[in-house]
Amino acid sequence: MQASFEDFKFNKQILNAITEAGYEVPTEIQKKAITPILAGQDVMGIAQTGTGKTAAFVLPMLMKLKYAQGTDPRALIITPTRELAMQIDENIKQFTTYLDIRTVLLFGGLGPKTQKEQLEKGCDIIVATPGRFLELYLEGHINTKSLKFLVMDEADKMMDMGFISKIHRILEIVPRKRQNLLFSATMSELVRKIAGDFLAFPTLIEVSEQATPASTVTQVLYHVPNLKTKINLLQHLFKNDEIFHRVIIFCKTKEVADNVYGFVERKYGPENVRVIHANKGQNTRINSINAFKSGEIRFLVATDVAARGLDVSNVSHVINFDVPIIIEDYVHRIGRTGRAFSTGDAITFANESELYYIAKIEKLIRQSIPVAEVPEEVFVEKTPFEERQAIAREIDNQKKKDNPDYQGAFHEKKHAAKIEETRRINAKKKAGKARRAPIGKDGVKKKGKKFKNS
Repeated sequence: MQASFEDFKFNKQILNAITEAGYEVPTEIQKKAITPILAGQDVMGIAQTGTGKTAAFVLPMLMKLKYAQGTDPRALIITPTRELAMQIDENIKQFTTYLDIRTVLLFGGLGPKTQKEQLEKGCDIIVATPGRFLELYLEGHINTKSLKFLVMDEADKMMDMGFISKIHRILEIVPRKRQNLLFSATMSELVRKIAGDFLAFPTLIEVSEQATPASTVTQVLYHVPNLKTKINLLQHLFKNDEIFHRVIIFCKTKEVADNVYGFVERKYGPENVRVIHANKGQNTRINSINAFKSGEIRFLVATDVAARGLDVSNVSHVINFDVPIIIEDYVHRIGRTGRAFSTGDAITFANESELYYIAKIEKLIRQSIPVAEVPEEVFVEKTPFEERQAIAREIDNQKKKDNPDYQGAFHEKKHAAKIEETRRINAKKKAGKARRAPIGKDGVKKKGKKFKNS
């Protein structure tokens, strides 16, 4: 018999909201996490992105909070990025359609005035990034004494982003008696450490092997030698606008993202593409994400700032224009497609220096990414000198990272060149000395001390 949300004994208001939100049957993480959370247990959930884990902790939390009460927050949800915070806030609003529950969203990048005003009115749930939460707490705008729930979502990303000291500070200021929920896609050493500080005898829930991409995502890898050829391959793929109808293109730097955005804008028109990265203002990023969600635009170009918390249905393809250096981000990037019960495709372009990270990603996800040949119709450009040198330097750095004694691909050449240079300098010095030596009466240059004419 198929599981149903009614099995969890949710009240009618929550069940109506679930139905209106389009949720038909619970996902694996929801089936395993909701019951222990309702029972008041601390839960540690390991689940890849796109499995519905937000609903897995939000729904039982709402059931336990029931209605608005007092002015101080009773639940705190900490997330690494503003995009994820916004996504969780949006999900809570969906599920509280028929509930009197107040939520306040806190993140940086915008002035805190409006957020302070919202806190003054009173709230039941705070969804926040660590920095802005601490800032407003230290200014006296948040009272944590009534907190009953503390949720840490995407814990691995928070550790990657260096939030561990802020998390420890938050743990110091919240009540000791509370229910803790931690969710992560991967289980790194730092996540283990924070889990040890954060959770006491938690119920561990793993819906799949750690860092396993969703089985609904088809992966493929192209070996592409340089930036221009990657652009040519993009152009070839995008000819099929029926298949590539809603695409996220991930780049590792703002500069590459802007370059790719410029190409897509010229080729397909400014009305079909947006770009989001750290240099874009908060309102611009929100508007771009909303335009992509609503289907107004076909392409979204992004750095990893958008790799988590971007919950868009029916994303046909994720394209890794660059291979991520933080290898866990691969799982999160490709998790933007094939969400919940949908299917999707993840395509990765890798030059010679990026194969190092591909090998590490394959080890992390415990599977090989199938390799496809670059189609004959795609013109393979010659790699420019500067890009060739950058790739060679990167390969050198990778080898040094794995082997500290490694001297570099050009070490022998450099060493030989140095010996030759030293030989040439010494020969020049010798010739100079010979020219400066005085001539004796017999017409022969004297060695040693200068010859003095009498």
